[in-house]
Amino acid sequence: MKILTRFIVIASGKGGVGKTTTAINLGVALSEFGKSVILVDANLNTPNVGLHLGTPIVPITLHDALKGKRSILDAAYLHPSGLHVIPSRISIDELNSVNPERMSIVIPQLHGTTDVVILDGAAGLGLETQAAMRVADEMLVVTNPEIPAVTDAVKVIKVAEKAGCHVTGIILNRIRNDDFEMSVENVERILERPVLIAIPDDHNVRKALVLKHPVVYTHPKASSSQHFKKLAANLLGERYDMQLEKNENSSMFVKVLRKLGLR
Repeated sequence: MKILTRFIVIASGKGGVGKTTTAINLGVALSEFGKSVILVDANLNTPNVGLHLGTPIVPITLHDALKGKRSILDAAYLHPSGLHVIPSRISIDELNSVNPERMSIVIPQLHGTTDVVILDGAAGLGLETQAAMRVADEMLVVTNPEIPAVTDAVKVIKVAEKAGCHVTGIILNRIRNDDFEMSVENVERILERPVLIAIPDDHNVRKALVLKHPVVYTHPKASSSQHFKKLAANLLGERYDMQLEKNENSSMFVKVLRKLGLR
């Protein structure tokens, strides 16, 4: 039976809010729930997925697929976490070398090959972002609890609406619970969308970046990892108990139980 693939674009109104980190870790978290996931770096001019995962230079990339030189699946690489990644080329020579609208032809070729495709879009409102919106079923907006980031998120949501891309909800990132950040309620009121998860600011995310692996993979019991898994469960309509996960002896044990349908 052919797989019904779900296409999710991760977007943000501005850079530096944790969009790529979210895209990568959500992908790994979904794979821990037994889903096959392909992460596509749809940021064609300033791609970062490869840099985050320690593979900035690879032989075949999304650029080659968009140029018609290779199949998009030829550009897929398996990360040790189980996540499949399709990176973009980081060379400055590739700046503006492909038409982002080609994504509407190439990305749909992933239909039926995997359970979930996550598109890590470019930050902002450029052509790359809009092209990624048009090939996705839904969008998750990453923002920080600060007025500039939330204001830019409003613009992204408006553009998504015009592109016909459903905005499923908001991922509020780097929560510090101090007196200076916006509350979840205020963010929801301004953006008119539900906050699906509020991910705490966690030094383990920076540790994982140095290790060039997702924090869900390197530090499965870290607070941020727990919240990424909670987000994945939310999107899948599954139950996830963060406290129970903290008490497990091994994340591999949890994976085995889930694959057996016992968790």
